Amino acid sequence: MFLFGWHRWKGESGKRYRFKITLTKNGLPKGDDGGIYIFVRRRFVFFLEPIYVGKAANLRSRLMGHEKWGRAFWYYGATERHVHGPIAEEAERRRIEEDLIHGLKPRMNDVEIPDPRKKKRREPIQRQEPAHA
Repeated sequence: MFLFGWHRWKGESGKRYRFKITLTKNGLPKGDDGGIYIFVRRRFVFFLEPIYVGKAANLRSRLMGHEKWGRAFWYYGATERHVHGPIAEEAERRRIEEDLIHGLKPRMNDVEIPDPRKKKRREPIQRQEPAHA
């Protein structure tokens, strides 16, 4: 069925990543492969909304009983999980995860991942003078 096969998600860099759509645990990778996963809400058959992007050293064990799946399902209407892998190296998983989070801006990724290309602007420290009586 073409609706539940593969989907491509685009990161901030413009690169597209191919994800396998999984509806049940049988669709998860069988081995201990690492990779990227996205919790997705499907609306009106073709409209997909990313809810959460994460990475794992072992996709199957991470997605079985994930602590954020209940919230994604009950509060945000997540209906499926998309998995991308295998990706053996942690640095590569981190790079792809950051690219997708910055590009997709999923609502459950509430921790801001710093962008090394943007410099932080430091605010000057204002000191208060002690009050004299």
